[in-house]
Amino acid sequence: MEINILIGGAAGQGMDTVMNLLGKALVREGYGLIYTKDYMSRVRGGHNFSMLRIAAATPWTVVESTDILVALNEETYQLHQEKLTPSGRVIYDPDLFSLPDDESRGLPIELEKLAVEAGGKVMANTVAVGALLVLIGMEGREVERLLKESFAHKDGVAEKNIDALKAGMLAASKQCSACFTLPPLKEKKERLFIDGNQVLGMSALASGCRFLSAYPMTPSTGVMNYLAAKTKTHPVVVEQAEDEIAAINMALGASYAGIRAMTCTSGGGFSLMVEGLSLAGMTETPLVVIVAMRPGPATGLPTRTEQGDLEFAIHGGHGEFPRAVLSATSQEDAFYRLNKAFELADRFQTPVIFLSDQNYADTHRSVEPFNFDRLKYNRNLAEEAEFDKPYKRYRLTDSGVSPRIIPGRYKGETVLVDSDEHDENGNIIEDGETRKLMVDKRMRKLEALSNEMDEPDLYGDAQPKILLIGWGSNYGVLREAVDALLAVGKKIAMLHFSDLWPLPCRRLNELLPNVASAYCIENNASGQLASLIKRETGIEITGSILKYDGRPFLPGEIIAEVGKNDAS
Repeated sequence: MEINILIGGAAGQGMDTVMNLLGKALVREGYGLIYTKDYMSRVRGGHNFSMLRIAAATPWTVVESTDILVALNEETYQLHQEKLTPSGRVIYDPDLFSLPDDESRGLPIELEKLAVEAGGKVMANTVAVGALLVLIGMEGREVERLLKESFAHKDGVAEKNIDALKAGMLAASKQCSACFTLPPLKEKKERLFIDGNQVLGMSALASGCRFLSAYPMTPSTGVMNYLAAKTKTHPVVVEQAEDEIAAINMALGASYAGIRAMTCTSGGGFSLMVEGLSLAGMTETPLVVIVAMRPGPATGLPTRTEQGDLEFAIHGGHGEFPRAVLSATSQEDAFYRLNKAFELADRFQTPVIFLSDQNYADTHRSVEPFNFDRLKYNRNLAEEAEFDKPYKRYRLTDSGVSPRIIPGRYKGETVLVDSDEHDENGNIIEDGETRKLMVDKRMRKLEALSNEMDEPDLYGDAQPKILLIGWGSNYGVLREAVDALLAVGKKIAMLHFSDLWPLPCRRLNELLPNVASAYCIENNASGQLASLIKRETGIEITGSILKYDGRPFLPGEIIAEVGKNDAS
């Protein structure tokens, strides 16, 4: 049992306010939620919409159908009416537009008029929240508390919003009280209602990140916003750089000085950062770079989602140097995996790229509180007794990892770092023999780094005949597709990657020869993970389900594609 809500309108009409108020109230009552949004890259106008799925346990993804459609303008009804279930309802303002004569599911509520009466047209969205509460049979006390919390610093604003909320509840109760039933709760669990960017910001802070430099770029900006809001209460410095080139170089400077540092961007900004990425590779400076992917090339679709930068993350930057590439799959996993990124960067003195995307970054889910005791904090800095003197920053070692100390920490020991090719001391060299020694030294890290990569998660039938292979934020939709296909008797499983480079291959090599059909499901046009698997294992995955219109997959799309080729 679940309820699915879609609210749509023009940018600036307050859809986020509706979903956040309703979502937070439901989570406090113990319900499981997922909330996604589809928005245009403009401040006002255009068509935006958000989807909220309510269940007893936290859903993994939103679905195609809608039980309640909140149409803040006529365009929303026209675009989304086909998603509405036969027993669904449409909340709309009859002063703004009318529904077709044959549409019996309408619930006319004078949103703007009631808002003006309560204190201002801007509160039409709060009126809509009140109407939604009545439709799902929920009291308004929790939303009232949230309004008081949100507007505690503004005299009289909370009271006006509460009046608007009650007006919406009264208007809806005259037409359709408790038309939908909330799912029964076996137990009331404490949950966070948090989006992907907030998870990454929280993880970075808890992992000991003390410096972030970045230039705002959708969809990564939320990470910077989260950390910037913590600068007065936590020991973290956030610098909005003049551009992405400055951002990565500032972060490298902080890391060189001994601070755990990070930068965040999207594909276009990462393009500007790759010279700095190579600098991190040559100087062997730890650095974490969050790349929140969106459709390219160039500006592309700034507020949409895609998985088009996997190959770029693996190969970006001139020259050869080791790096790790990890990805965000779900809020539950990403909190701990970003911590792993920091640990790998410090341990192997190399850049680690953490791939996110708009689908992950902007999706709210209700999740159980994170276990901070699972986080690690190992800076891997050498103590004075652990390195030979005189200190050599690039001392040749069997592992390729040289002892690292903070400049100025030990009297008489100089930390000499150079972006040119250098010898063990850090002095510039030109001879071929030393060049080869240094390249071999750096590349030796890859073997140990490969051993740190987690094998992909296997979910579903232990001996599947059909295998769905994915990575990143497609975890949730693949999981729900697998559940649906298992329910109808399919021997199916998903193999989902969180760690992407160096590519962990053991489970792939074990499973792929024994399945009847395998599909790579990716939000890109060329099947980048499938190509990577072929290059690293020699196994060609002939099935592919690709989507690159800027929107995430829905479960029904994957189920339908699998059904076309696997009818048995």
